[in-house]
Amino acid sequence: MNFSQKILRWYQENKRDLPWRTTINAYNIWLSEIMLQQTRVSQGIPYYEKFIKHYPTVFDMAKADEEEILKLWQGLGYYSRARNMHATAKYIVQHYNGKFPSTYKELIKLKGIGDYTASAIASISFGQKEAVLDGNVFRVLARYFGITLPINETEGKKYFKELAISLLPKTDLRDYNQGIMEFGAIQCAPRNPDCSICPLKDSCKALQDNNVSQLPVKIKKGKIKNRYFNYLVFLDQKNNTLMEQRTGKGIWQNLYQFPLLESNNKITLDEVEEYVLDRFGETEKIHLYNSEAVVHKLSHQHLITHFWIVEKTNLGDTAVFIEKARQFPVPVLIAQFMERFKF
Repeated sequence: MNFSQKILRWYQENKRDLPWRTTINAYNIWLSEIMLQQTRVSQGIPYYEKFIKHYPTVFDMAKADEEEILKLWQGLGYYSRARNMHATAKYIVQHYNGKFPSTYKELIKLKGIGDYTASAIASISFGQKEAVLDGNVFRVLARYFGITLPINETEGKKYFKELAISLLPKTDLRDYNQGIMEFGAIQCAPRNPDCSICPLKDSCKALQDNNVSQLPVKIKKGKIKNRYFNYLVFLDQKNNTLMEQRTGKGIWQNLYQFPLLESNNKITLDEVEEYVLDRFGETEKIHLYNSEAVVHKLSHQHLITHFWIVEKTNLGDTAVFIEKARQFPVPVLIAQFMERFKF
């Protein structure tokens, strides 16, 4: 058996029972693929089921309010995926009458869809001869063929794409593409794979060279930046608080948060009091809720976060009832605080 035949056999014997594998409907496949970007399958399943329940078709999603979508998405992170997903749903309805295009060239033009997602939808939903290339596939190919080209640089991406295309079987494209991704997720795992039971072990170059753990090669780019967030949690005597919507481009665009004071490092109570007085006027009391910072780790930055409780008699016309604030789409960092604080 050749490489693709071994992958297909392994897949038939080991594939997981996942909710999006019961259909080849492009809407379902697209939804699952968008959700699984930067997300583990176990984490993605309940979100996929929740979205399918709320929005059974692309028409339902297109009609939805963005805030509702962001609230349902809360906890998955990378919120630009949700915004792009909503924009694409509306575009599909307006320009394609609710039917997803069937070719890679058309799919990749849609917002939030890159090479991998376009290839996955084209092959799984429409049987097109397109090779998928996600983190799992990069890992399988790099190890099996002993490739040391970095997977996150142009030369490496081009080489792996050409190799992936050359390995496509003439039939069973859907199963092969899903199979090689599944193989990378389960058998050829990132850490401590059990090579002794691998069906590819007899011809795996990395195993022969004893460098499985070193592949694939990925160049580290940039230094992680520390940012210091100080959230001002206002409370008045009527169970009101203050919330503001994040504007401008960014990972949390259009999400809500408590008023934010960003600083260059950890700040003192005096500095917080001075800022609050200047922006919000007199208050009754301010105290630090968490003496130990909450460190929220993102791919390119760490948010070193403190929450300050600010008691004020009257918050004015912009105040929001706490019960209502809980319904706003917020970053998971804020949602977790609300849970701890019994907000």
